[in-house]
Formats: sequence, structure tokens, C-alpha cells
Amino acid sequence: MRSFALVGALVAGVGLAGPAGTAAATEDSAVKPAVVGVTPAVAWGTCSSDTLAGVPADQVQFYSCARYRVPIDHDNASLGTIDIALLKRAARTPGTRVGSLFLNPGGPGGPGLTMPISGQYYFRPQVLDRFDLIGFDPRGVGESNPLRCFTTQEDADEVFGAQVGVPLSRAEISGTLAGYRDYGRFCKNNAGSLLNHMSTKDVVRDLDTLRAAVGDRKLNYVGFSYGTLIGSTYTAMFPKQSRAIVIDGNVDPALRTDDGVEYDRERAQGFEISLDGFLKRCDQVGAKCAFGDGDPRAKFDELREYLRKQPITLPGADPLDISMFTATVGGILYSPGAFAALAEWLQTYYTAIHPSAQAQSLQARPLKAPAIGHRGLADLKPDSPYTSDDSYFAVNCSDKPFRIRQEQVPDIAAKWERESRTFGRSQAFSDTAACPVWPAKKPDAYRGPWRAKTDVPVIVVGNYYDPATRYQFAQRMAAELGNSRLLSVDAFGHCILGEALGVDQAVADYLTDLKVPPSGQVFQPNVQPF
Repeated sequence: MRSFALVGALVAGVGLAGPAGTAAATEDSAVKPAVVGVTPAVAWGTCSSDTLAGVPADQVQFYSCARYRVPIDHDNASLGTIDIALLKRAARTPGTRVGSLFLNPGGPGGPGLTMPISGQYYFRPQVLDRFDLIGFDPRGVGESNPLRCFTTQEDADEVFGAQVGVPLSRAEISGTLAGYRDYGRFCKNNAGSLLNHMSTKDVVRDLDTLRAAVGDRKLNYVGFSYGTLIGSTYTAMFPKQSRAIVIDGNVDPALRTDDGVEYDRERAQGFEISLDGFLKRCDQVGAKCAFGDGDPRAKFDELREYLRKQPITLPGADPLDISMFTATVGGILYSPGAFAALAEWLQTYYTAIHPSAQAQSLQARPLKAPAIGHRGLADLKPDSPYTSDDSYFAVNCSDKPFRIRQEQVPDIAAKWERESRTFGRSQAFSDTAACPVWPAKKPDAYRGPWRAKTDVPVIVVGNYYDPATRYQFAQRMAAELGNSRLLSVDAFGHCILGEALGVDQAVADYLTDLKVPPSGQVFQPNVQPF
């Protein structure tokens, strides 16, 4: 399974038109690309046993690792350097090798170092044969000089413990907003100079340096989710260095980098579209869906409204409140393979609010909420070190402008939940609450133009019912890039590579031979929910 930064293990045991840049990038606005032969080469070496954990012994020979030094600020060497962690899986048939294929899992803040190990999940054999797959942790993430706002886990726990995912009472709202202000103060005091150089533009300049450092004159890249912003920014900044770019689960780059408030509002709507699709599919399949008896939409709404007033406690389970409910449902919408378990879980709690002899004997099925990448796990030891990173907000608050004051957030949340009842409030109390008080000021972010003259079209892949990056964002991405080809998939879930054979083969032919698939195709996933 993919390791997106905002989605961990999901099951125990198992709009409005955004602004679009239309002008092509000019020489004056372009950043000078790194040059093969001038840029120092990557010095590949052996990987640690921890890094290659789970790799069969007869496959270890294909892997090598490295650390590559880049400047904190590509325009100001005096700020110092950081090291980017890299892992390479060598092409299986070196004689037919095309080049390197860089991978990014999204997030922002998703560690991509070990993505090549699971390359057979995403790609057809011809890609593994002909490309060196290269995973890397972007700056500030994982093994690449992690950006840390805290020195102890206890400080982090106190700050994050004050934040409520779906704050409803005045005390919850004020505590959550104060928690984000405290977060910003810790970051200002502890994160150092890297805090002001975490934009996607900074990541892309690192990526172009790495492209030259591995000896490739042009970039081959596959990015998921937030990684689609990396890909689209790269093609905009370095169109002539772009060979084959595939972006799956797309953001709307123009809107995301122009208006963070509207972007997050439309993102909440995307989760609602996905949820509605899940409930309609549950209704259509009837008994195959454990939540399908009666009207799934009405039952879901009743359960949600009940939880807004009080939690539900079942034997063998922690109390379920509205915040955990919203996070769990939203997280599982990423993974249609978990829809059957989600339906059983919803039915368990729905039965619990309609007391009966049956309800008293129910055991709650343990579903886990998505693991939020920027929040560390509790450690009971006193003064235990903080080992997570805070790249999620560091990137988002650099890229997404929020022209509001934090005190406006409660009114924004009330407006959003009227149109996106399940997810509007929780979306408002994330980036929209955090970024107005984030300490990085005037980051050097790329904000267009997006239309660029690449030699071949960029492949844009979008699912109809993607919760986190709605299908309309993929349509806009394709339009804003100009030279692109949109592959649409009638599927649920966040991103699709590895789960739709038709898309996988089209992408493989494109990467290896630059064969551009016909326009207007709608693909099907390998497996439908239920």
C-alpha cells in the first residue's frame, strides 16, 4: 500500500473555477537548470539493513543508497547546506536502461526514500526493467534533515493535545486556535533557517539538482497527491528538462498557490463527493454492504448528528467522538479496499444508538483514524526526544497563501459546514487555522505561470471519487498545464497507479517509449468496492 503522509493503517487486521496561468514561462522567469557533468555526481553506496528491511536477500544487489548535499537556499549559499537521503533500485536490464525515475508519495511531508522497494506495486515489469527507481526524502522530511519544531515529545503532546479535529464548543474552538498559535511559536524558536525554505519551489530546485547529479539530462518523475504539485512546478520551471512526467491524484496548482482558503473549501467538498459516492454504492449493492439496510445516507447523517452531541462507548472500544468519527471516515475514503469494513463499523455504531438486545452484545470493530504525519506519538518517558518532523505545515503554509486573520476561522468553519456538513469544519480547523499564524514569512514559493512547452504531454491521472484531490482538480491541472493528457478513472480512493491495469499499462508505455495515450479515455479499477 502507498505510504501517503496523511494516511496510516486504516483498518485493524486488514466546484468553482480556479485561476489558471496561461502564459508560458519566459527566460526571465525561469531558474537556470542544473547541468550534467558540472553538478557533482551522486556517490552511491550500500544501504543499511534497516533501510532494506523486508527486501529478499537475492534482491539486495539491486539497491544502493546515498546522501546528497544541497544548499538550504539555492540563491544564498551563506545559509549552509542540508543532505537529501536517496535510495536507488537499479534497472533489471541495464542494456535497455532509459534513465532514472524519481518518485514522490505526497503529503506534503511523505517520506519517499523506500518507495523503490515497493516499485512492483505501482509499475508494470517493463518500467522496472528499464529504469533506475529513485526514492528520496524531500528536504525537512524523514532522513533529509527533518524540520523539527519541538525538542521534546512532551512539548509536542501538550501543543497537539490542545487541538480538536472538529471543535464545536467555544472552549474547543479557542483551545484549538491557541494550540496552533503555540505551534507557530515553537517552530519560530526551534526550526532554524530551514523553516523559510520549505516551499515546493525549494524542493523542485533540489530535484533538478538530483536529476543532473544522477547523470540524466531530462527528468522522469512519478508523483502522487501533493507530489503532483512537485511535478507540475517542475515542468513549469524546467520545461526543457522534463522528459516524462506522470502525476496521479492531482491538486489544482493555480488555486492552491493563489488562495489557500478557497482551495481548502473545495477540498472539503471533494471529501463530501467521495462520501456520497460511497453511501450510494452501499445502497446499490444492498446486502453486500453491511450498512446497506434502509437508507445509508439518512443513517449516516443521523449517526453523525448524534456524535456531534455526545460520544458513543461500546464494549471493547474507546469512546467514539465526532473528531475521531470524522477522521476515521475521511481516512478510509482513501482506500476502497476498506469500504466493506467501514460499512460494518458504521452499522455497529448505528445499531448502538438504537438500543436493543442485539446492540448490547455488539463489539466495536477497531478501525484506526488516519495517522497525521506532522503529529508525533506520545512517549511516556520524561523529556523524551521529539523524533517526528513538522514538514506538513512547513510546506503547506509556504505554498498556500491565507489572506485572513486566524480569528476569522470560526465563521469560516460555520459557513463551510453548512455546505460540507461532514468535513467542512474539520477542514477549516487544519491549514486554514494554522497557516495565518505560521512563522515563516514571505517564502519563495512558485505561483505560476503553469502552462509550459514540454516536449511531450504530461500524464495527469484522476479518480472520479478521489476524496483528497477531487476529480475537478485533475481536470484543472490538465487545463492549466496545457500540454497534458488526462486519464480519467471511474474509481474511488486517493490515487490509482497499481490498482487499474489499463492505466498502469498506458503509463508504462509512456515512461519507456514516450507513447502518449489517446485522449478521452475512462479507465476502470481492477476491483470495485463490495
